[in-house]
Amino acid sequence: MKHPLFKYIIALLLFGLNGIVADNITLESYQIVFLRTLIGSLFLGILFFATKQPITFYKHKKSTLFIIISGIAMGASWICLYEAYAQIGVSVSSLLYYCGPVIVMVLSPILFNEKLTMVKIIGFASVLCGIFLVNGQNTDTLNVRGIFCASLSAVFYSVMVMSNKKAKNITNMENSLIQLIISFLTVAVFAGIKSGFLFSLSKSGLIWVIVLGVVNTGIGCYFYFTSIGSLSVQTVAVCGYLEPLSAVLFSVLLLHETMYPLQAAGAALIIGGAVFGECFCHNSDSTIKEKRCI
Repeated sequence: MKHPLFKYIIALLLFGLNGIVADNITLESYQIVFLRTLIGSLFLGILFFATKQPITFYKHKKSTLFIIISGIAMGASWICLYEAYAQIGVSVSSLLYYCGPVIVMVLSPILFNEKLTMVKIIGFASVLCGIFLVNGQNTDTLNVRGIFCASLSAVFYSVMVMSNKKAKNITNMENSLIQLIISFLTVAVFAGIKSGFLFSLSKSGLIWVIVLGVVNTGIGCYFYFTSIGSLSVQTVAVCGYLEPLSAVLFSVLLLHETMYPLQAAGAALIIGGAVFGECFCHNSDSTIKEKRCI
């Protein structure tokens, strides 16, 4: 459990199970996210202080601002994603959600002065083709709201990643804890305006909420943020696509969601195109320590 790559993969698999766990909770999407971020923040906060992590955010106002923006975007992204789960299922939602890194890849030349190479362009084109194939099945029953929510979650995801990337002075667990707390406050404001904080939840639903908050969010974030600092950027980027891939496989195996041949081909194009763009591109970012695939 101490090996960074092992912890990172476990975190990705836990994140891939989010939609499966949420499927057992009979609450509105924003209510699920509210409870998830609340429990996850409390759990991660206990771990943070129990392991005597240093508190440094007050020394870096600019980085703290970017983490706040990242936390707001994460809360909004999860609200949209969980609504998409309810509307169009876990598999398609996860695939569309993970187009967020591709948005970051396309905008990186503008925001981070990174070169947009032909490899990245090919990867982006592959992802776009995959999106059309994933959404092209059964167009007569196309759920526009679900697709819009999943796509919007990808946009917020990209804002979260880009903002967090600029918070260079606050890292690891402190970064994760602040972001999760801000995410919780964001969702709390939305939930308070929407319907208040009175939830009707069964005992079994409560158990699944605790699992989602403690295991998938708290432990998942702990493994994620304590491992990525010891891994190369390329390893983090490429292995990161295990999350949507596992989400699709879990949804087909455990929720018995139907994956049509065209959608399967679209999934391969989305994940393959994104990995291709990350793996074979010589990124000019100085934070990358090695330029190879694992």
